[in-house]
Amino acid sequence: MAVDLLLGLQWGDEGKGKIVDVLTQNYNIIARFQGGPNAGHTLVFNGKKHVLHTIPSGIFHDNAINLVGNGVVIDPVIFKGELDKLDEHNIDYKKSLLISRKAHIILPTHRLLDAASEASKGKAKIGSTLKGIGPTYMDKTGRNGIRVGDLELSDWKERYRNLADKHESMIAYYDVDIEYDLKELEDAFFKAIDVLKSLTFIDSEEYIYQAQKEGQSILAEGAQGSLLDIDFGTYPFVTSSNTTAAGACTGLGVAPNKIGDVFGIFKAYTTRVGSGPFPTELFDEDGETMGRVGNEFGATTGRRRRCGWLDLVALKYACQVNGVTQLMMMKGDVLSGFKTLKVCTAYKYKGEEIAHLPYNIEPENVEPIYTEFKGWNEDLTGMSEASQLPSELNDYIAFLEKELEIPITIVSVGPDRKQTIFRN
Repeated sequence: MAVDLLLGLQWGDEGKGKIVDVLTQNYNIIARFQGGPNAGHTLVFNGKKHVLHTIPSGIFHDNAINLVGNGVVIDPVIFKGELDKLDEHNIDYKKSLLISRKAHIILPTHRLLDAASEASKGKAKIGSTLKGIGPTYMDKTGRNGIRVGDLELSDWKERYRNLADKHESMIAYYDVDIEYDLKELEDAFFKAIDVLKSLTFIDSEEYIYQAQKEGQSILAEGAQGSLLDIDFGTYPFVTSSNTTAAGACTGLGVAPNKIGDVFGIFKAYTTRVGSGPFPTELFDEDGETMGRVGNEFGATTGRRRRCGWLDLVALKYACQVNGVTQLMMMKGDVLSGFKTLKVCTAYKYKGEEIAHLPYNIEPENVEPIYTEFKGWNEDLTGMSEASQLPSELNDYIAFLEKELEIPITIVSVGPDRKQTIFRN
């Protein structure tokens, strides 16, 4: 049976967690395939807000297995914190949570390396979440990393010590003022490792292969967004993993011909956290309103998100790279009350009008060209049927579907799982 994918199409924070939670009832297995605790997937139901970082967003459903794939990097301390919060809600995660032996582990010194590297860049910093993600993936590709399966080996602590010592020498090389107590960090780390070892480790590619043969339905959950992909994002202001559809194949061991639907999630406007180019960014009252009404603060970092109009050029690019088959539009409710809406439909790039994403979208090269739409005033948050949506919003959706040539099958009108409208 084919594996369906769910991906973010912008710079992350699109609302993937909510949609995974909504769709989990249709799947036997939810599998995270890349990223780590730099992700923040927010779920709201029964009047409560839940934020997940590494654990798949289907964990609150009794009927689903949740798998952390080999492409994910795991910080045991943060992972333990997530489990502690699940304990508060009596979630039986020991039954429903599986971890790939090939997933890499974030050490305390990875986080310290991240902080030292970012501090050394000064004004050229890339806006890292400082979770140790980049250094962990660097050790992975450098063939130095420690994986979950290593915890089952008798010499794993020796492997840890060797790598941590190497990291400390690298931290000293950066020559920046990073104060830390490694003994204290390691105490928390090893306690969290003991908790991690109480869970079920699996050979995840074999597990998924057998599940497919048995006809089980699988949804692969991505983290971050396509424009943060290490290869296809706005490099170097990107994350350290492949956030696009190809990352699901390498991050889970799924053959390309076994991919089914590709669900692409996007906001009705655009946001970005941290540094990097953002052609449609707003610095006026409209941008401030989007941020305030949309509560645009990072679920992981707490940082204020930069806001701007929908960038259709970048969205088309993300749809093409991922082979998106269905679109899901989030936060349409945030745009209620705007008299006029704008969508960037082309760029003026070095004096020439183009409709594709070029190599460089820094502000000195790119000027957005907008198409305007009439806004709507209706409060969408209480709506539950597509027939209730205002005509202006339907016109907005119809325009996007025509331009992208992909159906928008879900419109989210609020953070709660119930505030989800399915369109035929």
